[in-house]
Amino acid sequence: MERKIRRSDRASAEGEARKLLEKGEYGILSTVSSDGQPYGVPVNYACAGEFIYFHCATKGHKLDNLGGNNKVSFCVVGQTQVLPEQFATQYESAIVFGQALEVFEAEKRQALLELVKKYSPEFIEKGRQYIESDGRKTRVYKIAIEALTGKSRK
Repeated sequence: MERKIRRSDRASAEGEARKLLEKGEYGILSTVSSDGQPYGVPVNYACAGEFIYFHCATKGHKLDNLGGNNKVSFCVVGQTQVLPEQFATQYESAIVFGQALEVFEAEKRQALLELVKKYSPEFIEKGRQYIESDGRKTRVYKIAIEALTGKSRK
């Protein structure tokens, strides 16, 4: 369940949080195992509408966790700068709360294409070919954005 930001004076407008989410290089996907052990892992991702898409291998820790509990949080940190003389840090961050669901067929291909557009924009056609030839070797999930918060200290 989403909690209120304690330092509301540092809350970002939803539009700013959305921009950071869209431009971020990677995000930390946090899941919980069936025995309650938390697990956070960095993933490449792409935003499309009200969803965040990420891909992964066909087996692994995050998939085991998602199989038992698909509730996740997803954190993106933008630019930071340590301010040693102030014992502080300038930062910007966005956190999403939602549920991760596996996608298939056309939605899976479109999600993989969104990842190609974000990370390899000069190679769209080659990316399409790769998706068609090797797309079955990966699983793709979407996080339905149920809540989005952002914070910054500038």
